[in-house]
Amino acid sequence: MILKAGNRIFYILLNTKTPIMAVLKVIELLGQSKKGWEDASQEMVKEASKTIKNIRSIYVQEMSATVEDGDITMYRVNGKVTFEVK
Repeated sequence: MILKAGNRIFYILLNTKTPIMAVLKVIELLGQSKKGWEDASQEMVKEASKTIKNIRSIYVQEMSATVEDGDITMYRVNGKVTFEVK
């Protein structure tokens, strides 16, 4: 079961004898890389994990790139990072 309250998501596992509930928070971040969108996503997680613990997942919402003289110079991803609040 999933409950949402503002920017917090509560997951309740109902297939156990005692329900377990985790509090998750979702934040929106921007990652960028000169190599590609996958690397930009990895850089976003790497940077976030310096100050945020218990990262569970990322959801990439948008991908974009900057172009100069016909060449892509920077790949960017806008994504949501979900982590458990303890």
